[in-house]
Amino acid sequence: MVIKWGGGLITKKEVLKQPLLDVIGSLADQILECNREGIDVILVHGAGSFGHLKAKTYRLAEGRLNISEAHSLGPLTQDEAIEEVRNDMMELNRHIMDALTKRDISAVSLPPHQWANETGTDFKGSLEHFIQAPKGITMVTFGDVVSCQGHREFGILSGDDIVARLAVEVPDVSRLVFAIGGVDGVLAVPPANAGPEDLIEVLTPEHVFDGEHESAIDVTGGIGLKVDRGFYVASHGIDVIMVNGGHPSRVLHACKGRDVRGTKLSVSSSDFKQQ
Repeated sequence: MVIKWGGGLITKKEVLKQPLLDVIGSLADQILECNREGIDVILVHGAGSFGHLKAKTYRLAEGRLNISEAHSLGPLTQDEAIEEVRNDMMELNRHIMDALTKRDISAVSLPPHQWANETGTDFKGSLEHFIQAPKGITMVTFGDVVSCQGHREFGILSGDDIVARLAVEVPDVSRLVFAIGGVDGVLAVPPANAGPEDLIEVLTPEHVFDGEHESAIDVTGGIGLKVDRGFYVASHGIDVIMVNGGHPSRVLHACKGRDVRGTKLSVSSSDFKQQ
């Protein structure tokens, strides 16, 4: 099982470095239940207010800027901003690891800046630690600032790109669950205008949906990227479902393959072309 906790679910995304510890704890409870039923979990978490705000300010997703552009962004250099974002992500990761440890969940964290480089689904870096993980160990990683070749020098590797590779390349993964914040799944209209009937329960590539995300904060593509990567995973015969992580029991039911309120992604390999 691969689970993605969205950054907007586990942090107050508009407030710098504000974790939602009760939410993290409730989600950790669901991983414990999975473990008790013999389901091994790979957990990937987003950045939320621990990464996106500074990354946006210093345009880290764009790579190295010229000196005059970079100087106008704020008091930090881009290199200092990279260090701060990485440290902030490690801080958020510690909150998550603490929640797992308190529940006696055996977990190992693998920060991407230590094992990966380049961005997108063709990022470089061995997944062997995830593949070879002993049964019962929850492997944990997250979106991060990583090194890149050439003039870019660095960029942001999204957790959504990581989950796509893990779900497809780690043997015996049967399901990918996106636990997102604030909505029940993919909506046919903008969230502010949506009612219960606007949830798309089965999403196909032919659907038109509201891909709005908070572009003032988010640097990795919002729900549109999750959908795109989800279709890629679904095309390999793996179940993909998006659920509201604010209802932790839905995450557990999705992990077990039960019917649950959310959006299931459906695509045949002949319909899908990787972007």
